[in-house]
Amino acid sequence: MIHKTAIIEPGSEFGEGVEIGAYSVIGSQVTIGAHTKIGSHVIIKGPTYIGKNCTISPFSSLGDIPQDLKYKGEETKLIIGDNNVIREYVTINRGTAEGEGKTVIGNNNFLMAYSHIAHDCTISNFVIMANSATLAGHIMIEDFAVIGGLVAIHQFVKVGRNAFIGGCSAVPQDVPPYCLAVGNRARLYGLNLIGLKRHNFSPQTLKNLKDAYRIIFRSGLSLKEALQQVEQKITNSPEVNHFIEFIKKSKRGILR
Repeated sequence: MIHKTAIIEPGSEFGEGVEIGAYSVIGSQVTIGAHTKIGSHVIIKGPTYIGKNCTISPFSSLGDIPQDLKYKGEETKLIIGDNNVIREYVTINRGTAEGEGKTVIGNNNFLMAYSHIAHDCTISNFVIMANSATLAGHIMIEDFAVIGGLVAIHQFVKVGRNAFIGGCSAVPQDVPPYCLAVGNRARLYGLNLIGLKRHNFSPQTLKNLKDAYRIIFRSGLSLKEALQQVEQKITNSPEVNHFIEFIKKSKRGILR
């Protein structure tokens, strides 16, 4: 189901049941999976790979060249998984040769209107980006994170799983998993308890995370000492282990 006004360049490939709306432009080296629906006035440039059952709303721009002055025309790509909802005016750029060479969007994500994902970002699964949320280059967003409207995240920042970033925040450092962050510049305001309860975290898991958060951020210990104490006191908790490893591996430093 391709509208007669759509422009389809040679070299593009479509799965079964793909729909392409009026005046959309699909470039060469674009692959679109089965039953994905492309609205009107959408521009997709290749190399771009889009999975199955995605919905892409009007005036989105996917797979254009990165907004990076170092980019010199190298062939890089955009990879988008299955079941993603991409609303109006969303922009997602391809990767750079100096980065990973690709920008990657996982599955089941909801990208609201005017949100932007820059080059070399990796978005995992079940991530929500509200209106006009913007990611600079080389950012990693883990599963189930929620990024509020008008949020700006600095390049190379990581956002942990089940984290929540409140609207209008500027985020210069890593956001630990399971935490609530907000502000300009953003700081932590405890655990994302509402989100964790909505995802059916058990009472014991919530207690473990609360204890870990208290020791790391409110005990007055150095970060190294606090992490050691958490490892000694809280065992057999995958969530706390992930919390600790995320902090240990942070390169930009974490919000406090």
